[in-house]
Amino acid sequence: RYEVTNALYGRFIQATGRATPSYWNDSKWNGSSQPVVGVTWHDADAYCKWAGKRLPTEAEWEKAARGTDERRYPWGNQWDTSRANSAESRLGKTVPVGSHSGGVSPYGAHDMAGNVWEWIADWFDASYYQNSLERNPQGPASGQSKVLRGGPWNLIPIALRTANRGDGTPDGRSSDVG
Repeated sequence: RYEVTNALYGRFIQATGRATPSYWNDSKWNGSSQPVVGVTWHDADAYCKWAGKRLPTEAEWEKAARGTDERRYPWGNQWDTSRANSAESRLGKTVPVGSHSGGVSPYGAHDMAGNVWEWIADWFDASYYQNSLERNPQGPASGQSKVLRGGPWNLIPIALRTANRGDGTPDGRSSDVG
């Protein structure tokens, strides 16, 4: 329902001895209720396994964000600055997880537009959906980069639509990816 916070990720680090992510000691990014940033796809996958969970597939993430009525944004079809942390917010950083209760998806998921890009289980292929199954596509079997969804705090509204996709190398780290 929520992005992983620095506090939760800190428990994972203590329990496993995993290295701290980039930006861990930077006060702009390390508030206990802010989403963890600077994690690689491998870090996110390891955290999920440690927590007894898994990263969502791209199809799962998109349904959770769009609902069954294929919304442009998790809350509906019209952009509303008060419902997401975006470039329009002019904060220049993440905000505490769950800060935008008006931006909750039809399935009760928070921050599915703005705040941070979210790592997804699937490999990225820009043309995959042109030839995939329409119902519950499983994603490519391999690739060079992993899918990112949700869009971060530094993007404009059109880039935060529920259908927007990004990608990153599995070893990549950034202040807008968590």
